[in-house]
Amino acid sequence: MKLINTKKNDKANKKGTSAEKAKNVLTSDSKFAIVEGYKIARTNLVFSLTAQNSNCVAVTSWSKGEGKSTATVNLAISFAKMGKRVLLIDTDLRRPNLHNLLKLKNDTGVSDIIGQFGDFQSAVHHNAVTNLDVLTSGAIPPNPSELLASPVFADILKKAKEEYDYVIMDTPPLGVVTDTLLLKDYVGGYVMVVRERITSHGDIERALQSVKLADTKVLGFLKVGCEMRSRGYGYNKYRYRYNYNYNYYYKY
Repeated sequence: MKLINTKKNDKANKKGTSAEKAKNVLTSDSKFAIVEGYKIARTNLVFSLTAQNSNCVAVTSWSKGEGKSTATVNLAISFAKMGKRVLLIDTDLRRPNLHNLLKLKNDTGVSDIIGQFGDFQSAVHHNAVTNLDVLTSGAIPPNPSELLASPVFADILKKAKEEYDYVIMDTPPLGVVTDTLLLKDYVGGYVMVVRERITSHGDIERALQSVKLADTKVLGFLKVGCEMRSRGYGYNKYRYRYNYNYNYYYKY
């Protein structure tokens, strides 16, 4: 299992695309260590998805307020910077946030397509960031679980995986609702976002147990909200320390 650690405190650029205006979203002005952190996470995830013969991944956390949606956006932007066509989907139909982070309209999205109040092509926000398309949640429905388990949503994902190089989904927290695990048959696995001083070891254990009971897997952990530490470079068997307080853990 891989544990990926990166820092989420970058500043937003006041100019550029709508995504570049959003707080904490990766921009050309983001700190080198933050950008490199997401690049390393991206590289590990590419290998993991290839091993699973999949191009679709779901990002989740145990509870709300851990930075899951911001981390999902930044991961998707990092994938798009490879020159690959990426679709980012907001499947948190209870508390959607991607449209807020990326400053996009949420008039039509996932729930509207499933309810046949819109179609896929018109609902997608094309090139929200270069090479990155975004499908927002749409109207908040009374029955999110039923919509995500519907054949129509399965068709949406099938089409998306055929048209795009990578599909990345922002999903609800595992410890709050069970919606996330309804997606297990469509993804290569889950990326778990954990936040320093917020996510506990017990939370991680419960998340892993939930994923195990659903007969799926966690591909890795993305740690955000890390504190600054002294600069320097050190090495031991399980840890690499870089300048600007970026740490990468590779755990088996």
